[in-house]
Amino acid sequence: MAASKGMTVAQLEALCGRLPGATRDIKWGADLVFSVGGKMFAVTPADSSEAGRLAFKVPDDRFLELTDQPGIIASPYLARARWVSVVEPRRFTTAELATHIETSYGLVRARLTKKMQAELGPWPTEKAK
Repeated sequence: MAASKGMTVAQLEALCGRLPGATRDIKWGADLVFSVGGKMFAVTPADSSEAGRLAFKVPDDRFLELTDQPGIIASPYLARARWVSVVEPRRFTTAELATHIETSYGLVRARLTKKMQAELGPWPTEKAK
């Protein structure tokens, strides 16, 4: 079976719903925003418009590498914080996009206070450290 491409809003909601402390909200009228500790880690159009555009934070050392790929651009308004927008999500497998979202969550979570991180509970990837 071929790997599915892109990520639907339902798939994104299911993925983010499994991340400890992740919340969802509608901001700016039409964007579905996922946050942890009040800090955003993923944004997509709530109505599945724009062909499933997806924005998220990436590690500083991967920002240029990722924005050099076709289908990914520096995210408008958020590029200085090392966010990218996947403008052609069909170029990427659902698994690849899920990995980016989980990485974004981890980056944002790591910047929360130690107290807030402890309140969120353990996150599976933290065990590997």
